[in-house]
Amino acid sequence: MALREAIEIEKFIYMLVFVIPLKSPQVSRSWERVCQLFERTVRSACNQTSPNFHVIVVCHEKPNIEFTHPKITYLEVDFPLPKETNPVARGDTDKGRKILKGLIYAAQFSPSHTMAVDADDCVNQHLAEFVEQYPQNNGWYVSRGYKYQENTSYVYLTRKNFYRMCGTSNILRYDLNFLPENPEYNRGYGYYKYYILHARVRDVLTEKGMPLAPLPFAGAIYILGYGDNVYGNAKNFSFNFFNRRKLTKSIREEFCLSSIV
Repeated sequence: MALREAIEIEKFIYMLVFVIPLKSPQVSRSWERVCQLFERTVRSACNQTSPNFHVIVVCHEKPNIEFTHPKITYLEVDFPLPKETNPVARGDTDKGRKILKGLIYAAQFSPSHTMAVDADDCVNQHLAEFVEQYPQNNGWYVSRGYKYQENTSYVYLTRKNFYRMCGTSNILRYDLNFLPENPEYNRGYGYYKYYILHARVRDVLTEKGMPLAPLPFAGAIYILGYGDNVYGNAKNFSFNFFNRRKLTKSIREEFCLSSIV
């Protein structure tokens, strides 16, 4: 019995927790579309080859989807609208405080690592399996990944610096989230910037002497061109023909990337 308990504890500790912040219906151009995209994302997160993961979705309202999974926890919040007048800053602030809320809630699962996932991207099915092999590692940044324009038959490989364009890009040892002892959820943009500025995380941790390693495989697919992404940047829509790859069955399966009409 003692041996069995030890094995279960070991599995419990070596866990990757995904945190997905979901925008509210009140700020969505199409709540139906947001739910469709989110359902694909959460299917992707739950498609891990290892059972040692959990998914925390932080939302104002539980999305209307058919997919269910025992590894998903919906954490509903009633945060007021952020105070910023700029819609992008307002969206970023809401995203940051939801990520913070999810990361703090994640403590009850005793994760070794966490990963913030944008509610419209897809992740590699081998992430949890990879992470559980290195429970003490500082973490990884996604250097390689794909860009995908909705309803096309190609993906575009980003060979380096994927983490600079996509928020689904950092896997951090849990303590390196630097969670506040008394978190606040009605503050301005600056309070949440560590959880928002995904491109800066690698540099911040390097400066602190706790560098991240590059993930040794393509970690995520950045979805573009669906009309409800307030975080999108026009420069990310550029596509290099030499990086174009046919969207094969194996890529679809690896990232659980389904088509959305």
